[in-house]
Amino acid sequence: MENRFKPYLMIMPVMIIIMGIFILGLFMGLLQSLGYFKAIGLTEITLDYYKEVLSSKDFLSSLGFSLYVSIVSSLIAVVLGIVLAYSIVQRKGKGRLAEVIFKIPISVPHIVAVLLVYNILSQSGILPRLLYALGLIRDSSSFPSLIYDRRGIGIMITYLWKEIPFVAMVVYTVLDNINERLTEVALNLGASRRQAFFHVILPLILPSAFSAFIIIFAFSFGAYEVPFLLGPTTPKTLPVKAYVEYINPNFANRPYAMVINMIVTFICLGLVWLYFKAFKWISKYTGDFNG
Repeated sequence: MENRFKPYLMIMPVMIIIMGIFILGLFMGLLQSLGYFKAIGLTEITLDYYKEVLSSKDFLSSLGFSLYVSIVSSLIAVVLGIVLAYSIVQRKGKGRLAEVIFKIPISVPHIVAVLLVYNILSQSGILPRLLYALGLIRDSSSFPSLIYDRRGIGIMITYLWKEIPFVAMVVYTVLDNINERLTEVALNLGASRRQAFFHVILPLILPSAFSAFIIIFAFSFGAYEVPFLLGPTTPKTLPVKAYVEYINPNFANRPYAMVINMIVTFICLGLVWLYFKAFKWISKYTGDFNG
């Protein structure tokens, strides 16, 4: 028993401090979102700020843009991540170099990824200059605007560069431990390789792929730096909008920022709940396979 609980007892002092700061910050943010901000004389609890924010067209536009960027980038990352992981497993020894390559982006900070995307894909970047030198475009302005665009393409490209290797690494761990005889049996029974993948392999990796989707969706939905540096002026993502409200010189805007932050928090908590519910269903569907 002593050996069992020793690791938890050793990290408990640090976890108490971290969780204390997190819970206190969350509690203070909730109070301010409810209109209690004693520093500027607000002492009454009210839902007026929530009503005002939720009925704002600007907020709804930001919410839609945040969901669009997060869902699209996460879905594409999961699909391409599964394809990358499966191709590496199929190549076996030849895929060792590929394993190292797809792990490199994971270790690169998002700020560095932003700089890479900007320097390559902006209208004054490397790719437009290369295309101009090859005579494929008349000038740099002919290159489509992928940065600061209202479709969020630059944001999604940055996320994909980071998220595809992450999904591939998660799925690869499962694929590498799946018994090859399962596929061989399916092939011997007359299934094509495509059918073997979708009916045998995919159900086994689905729990891990879904967990990776939840992780990258929650991150991209609550991330600030990438949409702030590469996103359009309007609509802004919710984290960027919250930051703009927070740095407003008028402290009366602080509750609006906290309302947005709390909404992002509630959505992320909802995703955690959805993950546990969906994971139970997927585990049951796949014969309680523990991915």
